[in-house]
Amino acid sequence: MPTASDPSLNRRKLRLALKAARDKTDLTQRDAADRLDWSLSKVIRIEAGTVSLSVTDLQAMLRLYEVTDDALVEELEQAARGSKGQSWWSDYNDIISPPFAQFLGYESAADSVRAYHPILIPGLLQTADYIGALFAASPAATQVQRRIDLRTARQERIFADGGPEVAMIVDESALRRLVGGASVMRNQLAHIKQLTDSQRIKLQVLPLSAGAHDSLEDSFVLFGYRDDEDVLYLAGPGGVLTNRDNREMVARYQECFEDLTDKSMSQDASLSMLDELLSQLNVNRT
Repeated sequence: MPTASDPSLNRRKLRLALKAARDKTDLTQRDAADRLDWSLSKVIRIEAGTVSLSVTDLQAMLRLYEVTDDALVEELEQAARGSKGQSWWSDYNDIISPPFAQFLGYESAADSVRAYHPILIPGLLQTADYIGALFAASPAATQVQRRIDLRTARQERIFADGGPEVAMIVDESALRRLVGGASVMRNQLAHIKQLTDSQRIKLQVLPLSAGAHDSLEDSFVLFGYRDDEDVLYLAGPGGVLTNRDNREMVARYQECFEDLTDKSMSQDASLSMLDELLSQLNVNRT
């Protein structure tokens, strides 16, 4: 998990506190923007947690929202000062798009991560060799090693002590697809098994026998928070979509994940399948 000084967490703290304070005054975002003589987009970006916030602007918002608790004001002022720093992924800014930077902010602050991919091993479970094989299959891929390093850095943070609860549903077809060849897949399957030794990580395999389901064409991630609503992340050929405000869409994928969970094998049965596939790969090696 990120440290308390991580700008993504400070911006999140400000977002939640300022939205709650505005709601208590019955002001809309447009009302707040008009009274502060700001653009509406500025208020929206602050409440989305996508921009830093100066102490001066924070104080103006707190006066408008009639927030007078000295301890809370001091806490939020500290968060505003910390919102201007660089996030851990800033070293990779040359390969990160603005939408993906937003995704990384949500991921860094999440208390739980639930993910499913219909044809590949989910990114947080991938080994460096598996990632490299995926990029090697894409002629348009550039700066491959840096992209591998970024993904492995994300994994290290997620799976470090104190990280979020993780629930991954892996499609059986992804386990059987020899991305990078048999040797890469042997190491990949062994890596997944090793990760499940942690009590925070739940793995289920969706068997081919499950047939059709609601997410055959979509890979998605749901980020959960103790103090906020889930955030949905969708990835596809057209880019990425991170969605928090369309609650109907988020609810659809929450229900989809529960349906996939019900259709998937238990963790014990899933690990048994991994053992079986590893045995087959080992036999083919001899």
